[in-house]
Amino acid sequence: MSRRRTRRRDPGALAPREAVSRYLQRRRADATDASVQSWKYRLKLFVEWCESVGIQRVDDIRGYDLDDYYEIRSGGIAPATLEGEMWTLQRFVEYLEQIEAVDPNLSDSVRIPDLDDSDRANSETLPAEKAIPLIEFYRRSDEYRATRGHAFLELAWFTGARQGGIRALDVRDLYDDDDYVEFHHRPKTGTPLKNKLHGERPVAVPPKTMDVLREYVGNRYDVRDDHGRQPLITSQKGRPGVNTVRMWSYLATQPCLHGPCPHGETPETCEMREFAHASKCPSSRSPHRIRTGSITWQLNCGVPPETVAERVNATVKTIKKHYDWATERERWRRHHEQLEGRRDHLQKFEFDHE
Repeated sequence: MSRRRTRRRDPGALAPREAVSRYLQRRRADATDASVQSWKYRLKLFVEWCESVGIQRVDDIRGYDLDDYYEIRSGGIAPATLEGEMWTLQRFVEYLEQIEAVDPNLSDSVRIPDLDDSDRANSETLPAEKAIPLIEFYRRSDEYRATRGHAFLELAWFTGARQGGIRALDVRDLYDDDDYVEFHHRPKTGTPLKNKLHGERPVAVPPKTMDVLREYVGNRYDVRDDHGRQPLITSQKGRPGVNTVRMWSYLATQPCLHGPCPHGETPETCEMREFAHASKCPSSRSPHRIRTGSITWQLNCGVPPETVAERVNATVKTIKKHYDWATERERWRRHHEQLEGRRDHLQKFEFDHE
């Protein structure tokens, strides 16, 4: 008796929504949850567009469709946002090519905008001229010194770490005798780092920052998270969620803490001083904006790009492209100082013929 053969499913018959689900499931093995969630949101927009125009199978997608989608998205979002969305879409279409669900080379039809630095620049970074007065205020203040907001800002500014990295720190990662903190990838207990094991590193901080962190440990909520660990930066319930850390960042960077409100509000009655509305303050900054300002400041201080890259867990190329928003004057000063440093080495080439 002959064995009945089961016909394989045609991958081209996948609905866009189902195909995206399969793609994201594959990427979970080699990407962080945060990255997958970002791709999920971007591709959700594409799926909804496909459904709105009647594309029911992925093998119905043509180059013209991808170009049409680009034109629609480019009309309402920032160039840098469009670049991210189209990059994600191109990776998804490449996956469809790999499983032979669409025509070969369809991904070449995904248009990615060619941006210059001015398109990517973001004026919402926390610059050193605003960060340093804030930090000095916290250090002098009887009311705010060594509070959670102060500890967070010191860590964010002097390490340049990502939000997820700061959230992942435990009390045991604080080496106060040697003035450094150590970032660890601990995905099994809820705190993965963006670059996984490659994100693990020690980062030195100034002694004054370590003094603040040491004091804060005595003030923090003495709680453990769901895995029995002792988070360094804590809420009353344990380790904070990502959105909570972001709100703490908004509150910690409001300029009315140490001076008059630049927006004409009265701090005592301003709703933007409240946790739920802190992000509405035009001068408050998210952890990512602090990271950008910190990296620019570290470079302006003369720290070599390779060293900054190690500290903040990014490549030199990424830093130059996405995080270094120095002014032309600051860049000139850096160049001048580097030139003087090179001239100092010239004396090493001297030799005496006598």
